[in-house]
Amino acid sequence: MTGTEPAAAEREWLVDLPAWSARVSQLEALAADAWPEHVTREWAWGGSTGAGVRVCVIDSGIERGHPAVGEIDGAVVVLRDDDGTTRTEPDEEGDVAGHGTACAGIIRALAPECSLHSVRVLGGGMTGRGLVLVDGLRWALEQDFDVISMSLSTTKPEFASMLSGLVDDAYFHRVVLVASAHNRPVESYPWHFSSVVSVGSHDQDDPLAFFYNPSPPVEFFARGVDVDVAWSGGATLRVTGNSFAAPHVAGICALVLGKHPELTPFQVKHVLYRTATNVHER
Repeated sequence: MTGTEPAAAEREWLVDLPAWSARVSQLEALAADAWPEHVTREWAWGGSTGAGVRVCVIDSGIERGHPAVGEIDGAVVVLRDDDGTTRTEPDEEGDVAGHGTACAGIIRALAPECSLHSVRVLGGGMTGRGLVLVDGLRWALEQDFDVISMSLSTTKPEFASMLSGLVDDAYFHRVVLVASAHNRPVESYPWHFSSVVSVGSHDQDDPLAFFYNPSPPVEFFARGVDVDVAWSGGATLRVTGNSFAAPHVAGICALVLGKHPELTPFQVKHVLYRTATNVHER
C-alpha cells in the first residue's frame, strides 16, 4: 500500500471478486445456449458454405482468378530490406511458387463462400526468413481474420518465443490458427504450440475425413497424400505433404464458424474433436 486512500470505485473493487474471476450467475448466463447432447457434423456445419468467414493463407501467395480459387479479397507481401527491417505492402505479383494457391484451392473447395486473403512470406524457392514469417503472422492478427491457415514453419529456436506470444494472442482474440506439422520428425513452430490447431496428413481420399490424435503434439490428421491441388498458371498438380492437410482442417473450421460465428478457438477445437472421423457418432 502507498498510503494513498483509493477512490470509491477502487474500494468497491477491493472488496469484490479478485481479478480474473466471475460470478456463477454470469457464467450460467453465458452457457444459456446449451449445445446438443450429441455434437454431430450436421449441427456443426450442415448447410454452411463458409459465408461471412474471413480466412487468411500465410504462404507463397495466391494466384488471383485461378479456376479452383476464384477471386480473393486481399493480398499483401512481407518484404525484408537490406537493413533487416520488414515492410508489408500490397502484393501485385501473386503466387511465386504454387504452394499458396494449392492451399487456397483446398479451402475454397470446402468453404466456397468464405472470404480469402493472402499474406506472402515465402519466395519462389519455397524458402523464407523467420522474421518475415513472424511479421506476416503479426500483420494477419492485426486484421482480425477468423481463420489463419499456415502450411509452413521455422525450426529456428530464436523465433519460437516471438511466435509463441503471437499464437497465444490469436487464441485469446478468437482467431483460429491452423498450422501444418513439419514433414520431417523435427521440432518446429508454430504448429508445436498447444494454442494452435496442429495438423498432419493421412492417406484417405475423403476431404472431410479427419482424425483426432490422442498423442499430441499433432492434434488432427487430414487428407494430405496424393491430393490433386490448384497450382500456378491455372494448372493442377498431384502432391503429398502435411502442407495440404492443414487447409482441409482450415476449410472445415470456416464451415463451423460460418454456422456458429460465436464459437471461440477452444470451442472450435472441441467441435473438431467431437466430429472427427474416429470419434463422432454416425
